Amino acid sequence: MSYYNISLAQIRKNVEKRKKKYIEDDSFLFGKDEYSIGILKEVKNNFGEILTRVDGNIPTSLPIETGQRFLFISYDQTRGSHGLHKYPAKFFPELPRWLIQKYSKPGNIVLDPFMGSGTSNVEALLLGRHSVGIDVDPFAKFLTKVKTTKLDVEELEESTDFILKSLIKYDPKKIKDTDLPIFPYRDNWFDKEILFELAYIKKLIKNSKYSDNIKDFQLISLSSIIRSVSNADNNCTRTVIRKKLNKNIYPSMALTKFAETLLLNSYRMREFSSIIDTDISVEIPNDNDARNIKYPANYFDFAITSPPYANAVDYPRTHQLEMYWLGLANGSLTPMKKQHVGTESVSSDDYKILHKIEVEEADIVIENIFKKDPRRAYIAYKYLIDMEKNLREVHRVLKKKSKYVIVVGNNKIRGYNFESWKYLMKLSERIGFKVDNYFGSEIIKHFIKVPRDERINTDWIIVLEK
Repeated sequence: MSYYNISLAQIRKNVEKRKKKYIEDDSFLFGKDEYSIGILKEVKNNFGEILTRVDGNIPTSLPIETGQRFLFISYDQTRGSHGLHKYPAKFFPELPRWLIQKYSKPGNIVLDPFMGSGTSNVEALLLGRHSVGIDVDPFAKFLTKVKTTKLDVEELEESTDFILKSLIKYDPKKIKDTDLPIFPYRDNWFDKEILFELAYIKKLIKNSKYSDNIKDFQLISLSSIIRSVSNADNNCTRTVIRKKLNKNIYPSMALTKFAETLLLNSYRMREFSSIIDTDISVEIPNDNDARNIKYPANYFDFAITSPPYANAVDYPRTHQLEMYWLGLANGSLTPMKKQHVGTESVSSDDYKILHKIEVEEADIVIENIFKKDPRRAYIAYKYLIDMEKNLREVHRVLKKKSKYVIVVGNNKIRGYNFESWKYLMKLSERIGFKVDNYFGSEIIKHFIKVPRDERINTDWIIVLEK
């Protein structure tokens, strides 16, 4: 009998309801050559501007005029391995799917130098393109590895049944203090009962007889519930406890949430694993950086990315609880933060004086920001310096005539519009790229909480050619 009297029958019933809704959405021909074609129509946004709305998959033949604005409606953000784990400010799958089809061929090698949650790599794999995903963030690398790894379906089902049957045998007496991870403010982030439940689940996974691929998948499923069973706000990129939130955390919550998540994720991975080609490779190197790509010149056929933007998401802080539980971090996150492009971890010595990037439009904005906030001005400048390094590296490793597509948002810094896309086009031309095209993708949903006046309303898609 379970310590909490957990009902597996009820858990399975709950998951079947969620799975039914998932299956009924037949707008997506997942993994098939004959992708469903999106529905196109013209719409007006709140400012009276005319946009081309595309629902679902984006046709490769879609005509694009320079500067045109689109409204892309995604239906596939939780399909297959895309839905394994939340990740802030990530690609919606239809966009890289379209661009990979448009600018590369089956068997080509695709690069994403800021891979984040690996959406481009998943789509490249499904489309028969080899890919390389680069990121300095250890959580991004681990998540992408899981999302792009084919699992043995029989082992997946057997291991899922084993975990579920073990969950109902939960007893906190089976957990010792040495089983609990040690990290800053742990007992503030988690109630004691939840700590023991999470430790029990992790111990089950680690000590099972199953393959490392299965264990990694189960650990990502565990990671995906960490925030929801913690005392932190579920919807804020900064991991914070809000006293007014009145979050309802109760004993057995981690066990039941994990059981439901594991069942649904197992379904996703069965779907995904049944359609991918094992001859297509996904490389996730450990020692690369978007500013230092350790691949030969003229190696890649196509590159696509959605880089961070200045003064925006603090990825290590966003995933700190998950990384602590996965053993990917311990103690201070500052050294990790400093590695990221767009980081706010800068030294006071760096921003004592005004720095310029030698792009007139950017330097005017940076100087205006400097008058209000020298630190933010330096963060903006450093972002463009780092992005210029990335542009140089991608230019080097791309084959001649190949495309580099950058999807980038703009934001406000101290009240000034920081139009990254315009500055990146100037920088790219400076180092030898030709701007082939650019167009806008209107954003209608914000899955992350940032100050209202700093929200991004449009992503700009820049198509560069070597």
